[in-house]
Amino acid sequence: MTSLGGNVFADIPAALLSERFDLLLQLKTCRLERIISIGHATPPGEWYDQDGDEWVVLLQGQAGLRFADEDGERTLAPGDYLWIPAQRRHRVEWTSRQPPAIWLALHLDKSAHNP
Repeated sequence: MTSLGGNVFADIPAALLSERFDLLLQLKTCRLERIISIGHATPPGEWYDQDGDEWVVLLQGQAGLRFADEDGERTLAPGDYLWIPAQRRHRVEWTSRQPPAIWLALHLDKSAHNP
C-alpha cells in the first residue's frame, strides 16, 4: 500500500510544465493515481495504448478525450467516468486550466479480470 489517507484536492499547483501523476494506492493487481492536468494534452500524433485496463473519473475541471476507433471527441465534466479496455488507443485532446483538471485513474494489471 502507498498511503493510508489524504485529500485528492490538496497540494494543487497553479501551473505545471507537464501533467502530474501521484500514486495514491498500489496493490498486486492495480494502482490508483491522481492526475493533475492544467491545459495539458497528449502530444500531436501520439496515443496511449496500455497493456492493462483503466477506469478514469474526472473530479474537477473539463477535458476532451478521443478514441482512435471513434470519429468524435468526448467532452468530460466533473463526475464523468470511462472504462478504457487494454489496447484501446486513446488520447487527451485538451484539459481546462481554470480550474485544473483533476482525475482519478484506476489501472488494472493485465492479469486482472475484465468486467
